[in-house]
Amino acid sequence: MVVGIVGLGLIGGSLAKAYKEAGATVYGKDTNELVQQFALMAEAIDGELDDRTIGECDLILIAVTPHSAVAWFTENAPKIDRRTITIDCCGTKRYVCRHNFQTAEKYGLIYMGGHPMAGKERGGFKYSSEDLFRNAPFILVPEKCDNMELMEKVKKMIMTAGFGRVGVTTPEEHDRVIAFTSQMPHVVSNGFIKSDTALVDSQMISAGSYQDFTRVAYLDEKMWSELFLENRDNLMQEIHRLISSLQEYENALRDEDREQLEKLLADGKAAKTAVLEKCGPEQMNGEGR
Repeated sequence: MVVGIVGLGLIGGSLAKAYKEAGATVYGKDTNELVQQFALMAEAIDGELDDRTIGECDLILIAVTPHSAVAWFTENAPKIDRRTITIDCCGTKRYVCRHNFQTAEKYGLIYMGGHPMAGKERGGFKYSSEDLFRNAPFILVPEKCDNMELMEKVKKMIMTAGFGRVGVTTPEEHDRVIAFTSQMPHVVSNGFIKSDTALVDSQMISAGSYQDFTRVAYLDEKMWSELFLENRDNLMQEIHRLISSLQEYENALRDEDREQLEKLLADGKAAKTAVLEKCGPEQMNGEGR
């Protein structure tokens, strides 16, 4: 299999390494020439994804931000072979899929949205690894689900990189859920760590929950701000829900209402139990970029 990777940061670099580990020929392209050369020296890629090699690819994965993904696909669509499967790996889906579905139809190409549900708090090729996606889920967002032979082919291609399962959804459903499961934790963690208390030797008086909760506060502000704005309607709704919920806790504390506080805590525990019963613990591990 020949795989092309657009963007050699944490996700793209890890995809390149995973496919190389699986025996694929990998071509890569990054806007930073130094990163691209480093990936070549590290043997994460076999060469550059360019006008010559793009036509050789069985699979192209676009691992950049939504606007950059649309720009790259629009510019390079005429060079892509009609048998090639192209999948973006962006963190939001409505914008990128809307534009790229249209481009794919114009040129008769096979394109799907996608989202590898794995990551680390630190980005860049330096932190990429061939096992990042081991047993992780990958979400596919096709325009249509009426070609089961194609879907099975794509699933096999994706799982070659180590993914444990492949799910299918719509752009709208993806963005609605990702606002809660991924974007909200990043917003809350990033806001929480700004407390002055964090600077008063908080490492000495802290448990594992503090480290877990603040891990994703360290983020790429340029990438995440674009993703947040792309999905602002869903994210704002989740923020409003959380503010309303926190207000209930604040009111109970202000009023020294232990009965109400116990009820709020019990309700939260029950909600967590319900999620575990419905989804199972293995599906509670979302992506951590």
